[in-house]
Amino acid sequence: MLHPMADPTPVIDDLRAESDELDRLVAELRPEQWTLPTPAPGWTVAHQIAHLAWTDHSSVLAVTDQAAFGREVEKALAAPGDFVDNGAEEGAAKPPERLLADWRSGRDALARALRAAPPGARFPWYGPPMSTASMATARLMETWAHGLDVAEALGVTPVPTDRLRHIVRLGVRTRDFAFGVHGLPVPFEEFRVELRSPSGELWTYGPEGADDRVTGSALDFCLLVTQRAHRADLALVAEGPDADRWLDVAQAFAGPPGKGRSPREAAE
Repeated sequence: MLHPMADPTPVIDDLRAESDELDRLVAELRPEQWTLPTPAPGWTVAHQIAHLAWTDHSSVLAVTDQAAFGREVEKALAAPGDFVDNGAEEGAAKPPERLLADWRSGRDALARALRAAPPGARFPWYGPPMSTASMATARLMETWAHGLDVAEALGVTPVPTDRLRHIVRLGVRTRDFAFGVHGLPVPFEEFRVELRSPSGELWTYGPEGADDRVTGSALDFCLLVTQRAHRADLALVAEGPDADRWLDVAQAFAGPPGKGRSPREAAE
């Protein structure tokens, strides 16, 4: 995760920009468009926005009312396989204008809470505790990823931005988690990661002389670690056996291993 003393302001600002971009995509939808299916099985456009609203609400509790958040965790533990879908289903049943209003008010409340958090604060979560910057980064990652699902349902191709740098950094820093959650031994050595940003800048992580390397586009790396595309459909190159294995298991989100997406050829 991000360093607990990192200035969270840039990522909170980028979270707002990412949310606003998705808001513009759904703000004028007709009622029937909210029921369009997205790539997530069983989830409509409404489910995607409802999930974001639900997670924003949980995040606000984690930052401002940890006792209340603890009760939410107890509910999750009581129904570990269903609580995410249940939250999305409950929100998706609301009229679109109510769902949209709830999402807007919830993300505004979260932004205020994150900006007001004291330096060095850490908050409980469904996984390890998170700093203010880490919480904002996780919300940006989810907003971007679920926004991709909404865009695909609507036949829209989003234009990637350098806001992806936050998701890239999270993906790199969750390497060990991804190995561990798949029951694989964690590599001892750091990897070298070199990714080209949407604006053309080269983003680099890890020692230049590392034996294991991953290179490619930042967009493709973000699609991989959020499991929005199968590795076979992405132009990412791995050098070294551990780096190659990482591209098969990478995930930047908490929880058990995701099912991921099928390769395009298999899905057609």
